[in-house]
Amino acid sequence: MRETEVAEPDRARIRAGDRAAFGELYDRYARAVYNHALRLTGNWAEAEEAMSETFLAAWRTRETVEPEGGSLKPWLLGIATHKAYNANRGLRRRLAFLARSPEPRPVEDFAEETAGRIDDARRLAVVHRALSRIGRQDREVLALCVSAGLDYRQAAEALGVPVGTVRSRLSRARTRLARLSAEEQGRTGTEPPRPHGEMESEAALAALFLREETR
Repeated sequence: MRETEVAEPDRARIRAGDRAAFGELYDRYARAVYNHALRLTGNWAEAEEAMSETFLAAWRTRETVEPEGGSLKPWLLGIATHKAYNANRGLRRRLAFLARSPEPRPVEDFAEETAGRIDDARRLAVVHRALSRIGRQDREVLALCVSAGLDYRQAAEALGVPVGTVRSRLSRARTRLARLSAEEQGRTGTEPPRPHGEMESEAALAALFLREETR
């Protein structure tokens, strides 16, 4: 999904703590940050939390922004990558606790309008199971380059690694995710969306691009 049509905020204003400039930064990149976190966490609530924490951390560390440079998107997605990882760790701890707790009483789902949301959640779970079977570092590069649209240099900036490392991780991740996605879809019978302009050999990667949130 394209960034909101808001001009790129001036770096000097961001560094100086200009709240209006920071508001522009949020308006331009909030959706991109959220979607990136969603792909890494596989959970809408965790993605919301990661997005909020990303912009809070960005505000607190605004003085680290270089006065000169291009888009601030790599900086934000680098923070979001870290926050999404922390959110996943927190989720795993909560799930471990719930596994030791008595099961809640089942509640009937009577709202038909939630059916689409449930279907999206199931598809997202399928994709995230496939993603969870590749290494964290490869998963992060895949989300940044394939999904968030960063080039190799920007992804390297976001992760603090050399460009060559991004290239090798992305190549490895593409191959492994294509195979694992096909396995998950075959096992569950869940169909991914049709690819949008993807190379046919990478059709399995379309599962990564579940309908981006627009709410």
